[in-house]
Amino acid sequence: MILHIDFIDETNEVTEEQIMMIERLLNHAAEIEGVPQGAEVSVSFVDNERIRIINRDYRGKDQPTDVISFALEEKGEGEIEIIGADIPPLLGDIIISIPKAKEQAEEYGHSFMRELGFLAVHGFLHLLGYDHQTEEEEKTMFSKQEEILKQFGLRR
Repeated sequence: MILHIDFIDETNEVTEEQIMMIERLLNHAAEIEGVPQGAEVSVSFVDNERIRIINRDYRGKDQPTDVISFALEEKGEGEIEIIGADIPPLLGDIIISIPKAKEQAEEYGHSFMRELGFLAVHGFLHLLGYDHQTEEEEKTMFSKQEEILKQFGLRR
């Protein structure tokens, strides 16, 4: 396994099998994306109220959302890269709303597992610098998501 993943389930609704699947899926994505061995990420499963507060406080949107990512390796303006530090990267945090994932799985007509996997990969790609602010970025990111999910076997 490439990644060291800390899972935090604040909802107590995610099964051990589902967590193991997300771990395998994110490691599959890390392999495809060439992530260095030992990179660290945390994945938190929360309720709508918790993600609403995070969304409000960090994005100025006072509503629940499905997934939020906080990348730790992005260099801010004026920051410099540390050269020679041979430590595994801390990629960041992925926070997923379990009620939103269930709602969207039903809405899109696929399994909860497929939606959970989609949200995990979406959040992970954000940690790696992918975005969907422009049409071109969205096309790149969404095709990468589909490629990863398809290769892993999580189809709609």
